[in-house]
Amino acid sequence: MNRLSKFALGLLITIGLAGTAMAADTTEKSVTGNLEDAYCYGTMGAKGAGHKQCAIKCASAGIPVTLIEKGTEKSYILLPNKDASALPQDVISRMEDEVTVTGKEYNKNGTEYIVVESVK
Repeated sequence: MNRLSKFALGLLITIGLAGTAMAADTTEKSVTGNLEDAYCYGTMGAKGAGHKQCAIKCASAGIPVTLIEKGTEKSYILLPNKDASALPQDVISRMEDEVTVTGKEYNKNGTEYIVVESVK
C-alpha cells in the first residue's frame, strides 16, 4: 500500500469516527409541555389561553419558541429541521397549547434544544 492510499484510508477512518461522535451527541426525544413564545414568557411571564394570539404572532415573526416541559418547568428551545427555515406551521398554530414534540435533542452550554420532527 503506497503512502497516498494509507493517507486516504486514515482520512476516511477519521471522518467516520467524527461522524459517529457527532451522532452520539444527539438523541431522539419526546417531550410533553406548553408552547410559549420566548419573549413574552421570558420578559413578562405572559402565558395561557389569553395570550395565544400574541404568541402566534410572535412565533410567526421569528421569536424563538420554547417548550416548557409539563411537571418540571424545564425548557427546550425548538428548532426547525432545516437551517434558515421557519418552524413548522403545526408548532406556530398550537402556541400556548399542551403538545408532545418529538425530535433530536441537543444540549450546548446548558441550553436544551429540540429539532422538531413531529408535534401531537
